[in-house]
Amino acid sequence: MTTDNPFFAPSELPYQLPPFDRIEVDHYLPAFERGMEEQRAEVAAIVADPAPPTFDNTLVALERSGRILQRVSATFFTLTSSDTSDRLQEIEAEVVPRLSAHSDAIMLDAGLYARIKDLHDRRDELGLEPEPAWLLQRYHTEFVRAGAELSAEQHERLRAINAELAGLATEFGNLVRDEMKARAVVVDDAAALDGLSADALAATEVAGRDRGLDGKYVLNLVLPTGQPPLAALHDRALRERLHTASVGRGAGGEHDTTGLVLRIVRLRAQRARLLGYEHHAAYNISDNTARSVAAVEEMLAKLVPPAMANAAAEAEDLQALIGDEFTLQPWDWAYYTEHLRRERYAIDENELRPYFELERVLSDGVFFAAGKLYGLRFSERPDLPAYHPDARVFEVFDHDGSPLGLYIGDFFTRASKRGGAWANAVVPQSRLYGTAPVVCNNLNVNRAPAGEPTLLTLDEVRTLFHEFGHALHTLFSSVQFPKFAGTRVPRDFVEYPSQVNEVWMLWPEVLENYARHHVTGDRLPQEVVDRLQAAEQFNKGFTTTEYLAATLLDLAWHTLSVEQAEAVTDAMAFEAEALERAGVATPFVPPRYRTPYFAHIFSGAAYSAGYYSYIWSEVLDADTVDWLTERGGLRRDSGDAFRDGLLAKGGSADSMDVYRAFRGRDPLIEPLLKRRGLLGSTVS
Repeated sequence: MTTDNPFFAPSELPYQLPPFDRIEVDHYLPAFERGMEEQRAEVAAIVADPAPPTFDNTLVALERSGRILQRVSATFFTLTSSDTSDRLQEIEAEVVPRLSAHSDAIMLDAGLYARIKDLHDRRDELGLEPEPAWLLQRYHTEFVRAGAELSAEQHERLRAINAELAGLATEFGNLVRDEMKARAVVVDDAAALDGLSADALAATEVAGRDRGLDGKYVLNLVLPTGQPPLAALHDRALRERLHTASVGRGAGGEHDTTGLVLRIVRLRAQRARLLGYEHHAAYNISDNTARSVAAVEEMLAKLVPPAMANAAAEAEDLQALIGDEFTLQPWDWAYYTEHLRRERYAIDENELRPYFELERVLSDGVFFAAGKLYGLRFSERPDLPAYHPDARVFEVFDHDGSPLGLYIGDFFTRASKRGGAWANAVVPQSRLYGTAPVVCNNLNVNRAPAGEPTLLTLDEVRTLFHEFGHALHTLFSSVQFPKFAGTRVPRDFVEYPSQVNEVWMLWPEVLENYARHHVTGDRLPQEVVDRLQAAEQFNKGFTTTEYLAATLLDLAWHTLSVEQAEAVTDAMAFEAEALERAGVATPFVPPRYRTPYFAHIFSGAAYSAGYYSYIWSEVLDADTVDWLTERGGLRRDSGDAFRDGLLAKGGSADSMDVYRAFRGRDPLIEPLLKRRGLLGSTVS
């Protein structure tokens, strides 16, 4: 096991793709242990170097350290997200706190920080080029933020907090995944599923068989509050069952997460105070492009009143459609919204789906747009191993035919995959390492029965374009240091390039190429395309409000002081009060994520006090889409400008400086307000 462990040496496969066909579950723990041991030794050697600190003997050496640990971590956490198992979860529960302690041991190493501080103090005399200078700045900032300047006693408390938080986050994520599976709605009679398309109905039958429930039908849950079948099911009682199952996740029973939430919030508040911040939000946002909680709150304050007003008007329209038969409830919203959409725009989601066959959307839509804008070409590589039979490997070639990287697409839902959709770098690009990027996209699309095509909803098409935007950010990375590769940018900047990529979904040239009926091959009729464009702002009050509610809920949890966090004893009561206080409490529009299954902010810290990032990034996105539109859309010169001026930079410079250099000015908020139907009443 020690000599043949695949992680102990770089992979010999193209692009250093992990040899998934050779990796066994028992390889992970020994690789983690050796990886941590090796990096500790490498850091110790840096600290013990008798030579005065230089950029090379300190920061470059630090960037070169921990290669085994990087390889095993990237592969392991790809698997725990995409294809987990009981054994992988056991290893995860053991190794995550150890990784947290390992990171703390480095970030709180007094000797290492002394060398970094020495370089930082002399930064003006070092004559560094821009990327190395930024590396020095980032390391100094990150060490200070990690607590390097605290006392030894404070270090011990910080280590304990970080270790406990790491374990709690893993436990939260596992409970959310298990609860999604447990809360799936089982239906005995197919007649209750009237309204679902034929392929969606078949998918519920497949889901039933997958659970050993032959003859029954299963509506699997997705991570957000809103469940897609709610838009189609005629049976109101079943809609209520499905909605209730969704919003009730994690608030009691075997997979209750609310106790974990209270503990996580208290620990984060304690850590923030230890590090000199008022609360966790102040700590997190200070290192994002927003810089302050006040700046985020100022932007959100412009959006909440008009969004709520639009949602209220939409609710009135839906109630008018229902009439006096009953009062509109949350489980009715999507269903009657679809009725209203058909009435106003003659758009029916179920009639659209035959035009959105997964394979065609991928190759003739997503890949086609990347080819037109950036000159990319994609070639599937079935000879290269993936971690699951559903995951497909594509080689990506640049505009000049040179190899660029690998793209892994894993699109189908399964019990071993967490909910939602995401992108992750399996191998980061780095000139220091001589590595090209390997990036993976995950979605949770219901698989069609064997031999039948998988048809996507409009929202699933959008999600595929969105996640591929993250993949492009990773593939186009052109940096020296792995710390800056691809999407390793501030949290409130990372969604910007992916949201820009969504514009091509309905771009006429792209839509015409992929939106073809899977049986007849006919193009989506132009009159339908026109109606889709006309309906762009339809239901925006709801979608904006559900997002803002989740964002403000995130901020409510993370702007608590230590004392305030300790005083909260009922998570669901706090949620209700927070939404009321923020002005987004409405019976019709629950938050996109409720507290007990808000994995973005509690299953790890990436989006904690950072869920606002999507709307913050959308300001940049909408401004950039205006620029692309003004320049004529899918033009290679525009693609090259966006790629070279922004995507290729990764995190190798201040993100807003990169944006200003690319766009020639600061971003404007008006394009976002116009897009969401909020222009006219929000800008003072």
